[in-house]
Amino acid sequence: MTKYAAYIYLTICMAFSCGCKEVSEEKSSVQLIENTLHVNAAPFVINGINWNYRPIGHNYEYNLWGQSDEKIRKVLDTEMTMLQNMGVNTLRLYTGIPPKWIIYIYEKHNIYTMINHSFGRYGIEVKGEWIANTDYADTQTIDALMSEVSEMVDQYQETPGLLGYILGNENNYGLFWKGSETENIPTPENLPIERAKALYVAFEKATLLIKSKDTSLPVAICNGDLMFLELLNEECPSLDILAVNVYRGVSFGDLFKDVKKYTNKPLMLTEFGADAFDNLNQREDQASQANYLLGNWKEIYQNSENIGGATNSIGGFTFQFSDGWWKTGQTINLDKHDSLASWENGGYKEDYIKGENNINEEWFGICAKELDDSSGAYTLVPRSAYYTLQKIHAINLFDTENSYASLEEVFIEIKNNTSLNKNLENINGN
Repeated sequence: MTKYAAYIYLTICMAFSCGCKEVSEEKSSVQLIENTLHVNAAPFVINGINWNYRPIGHNYEYNLWGQSDEKIRKVLDTEMTMLQNMGVNTLRLYTGIPPKWIIYIYEKHNIYTMINHSFGRYGIEVKGEWIANTDYADTQTIDALMSEVSEMVDQYQETPGLLGYILGNENNYGLFWKGSETENIPTPENLPIERAKALYVAFEKATLLIKSKDTSLPVAICNGDLMFLELLNEECPSLDILAVNVYRGVSFGDLFKDVKKYTNKPLMLTEFGADAFDNLNQREDQASQANYLLGNWKEIYQNSENIGGATNSIGGFTFQFSDGWWKTGQTINLDKHDSLASWENGGYKEDYIKGENNINEEWFGICAKELDDSSGAYTLVPRSAYYTLQKIHAINLFDTENSYASLEEVFIEIKNNTSLNKNLENINGN
């Protein structure tokens, strides 16, 4: 797709968005009834996305919210319009966004937000000193964490468009990894049980703190897959939603059933998906990425309470909206779209060789970034996965005619849809 075509696409999206219904400026009513999320008394499935804004040449230190209101509105109106037209109804955002922009996203684009506190995953300041690896058994560290969580609730409670609180981001992996860059998923060998217990005790304390200040919104804890699930279930009885980041390939396997063995809490997938790069042949692979997301969302839907399966799925957040050019190295080559694989996962078989890295962190976007100028400004170029998700999120899970078997047929039809193949050809410039 050329820059011109991409701009035309965005203009069309803007035109469609003008006809969208207005939303209430009042705070939404959010309830968990059995294993279904209800928003304003209506059943709600989270068709979510992990979203951030990082211009090319910048990394995690870039702060969109520190820019002018005019620039923020321009970014939000462009990207939220694309998300709205894809069928996204919820963003996963980390703390730092001012409440007024959560309200703006909700009121103008009808998209909710779940606010995420990293809970020391990438370090924490304790008594004026930066601690890179958080020690959840240290009392001063816990005091600092509770202070941050308390401030989060004070800042965001009563915000229209806020759907809930998320604590952490696979902090259990952080007990193994050396830093913030993604490494191989840990194995069960030499598990740090005492350190893990301290982590989940701290999660429970933070959950209770949130609920002492705001009883209107659910609280989720984000775990790395199901590692320490039994311990989490024992130490965190107050959580409302179990959230997990899961990268297993095209299928989650027995994920939903395994969760149900340990807990009756609803399950929300905070991260999942696939990169759009074939590491073996060193080329973009949009079809593979779209296929993985198709398989993932099929299982998310099929295990929802009203469809069947394990009946504990309330939705999830695709990872992620646009490529992160800073992910490899994090502080170097920020203006280069790096193709270096940084970790190994056998669930992604197309480019997997045992013992070799095959996951390309900088290529997880369902939209690519096309550089516009030296400032780092970019045009978003939708990949095949964007159009696939657009079809998926158009499914009404609460249609009484839908069933486990009928959804299987719907997803087969989406996979075989010739228009998706045509979109893929157009994007690749064929």
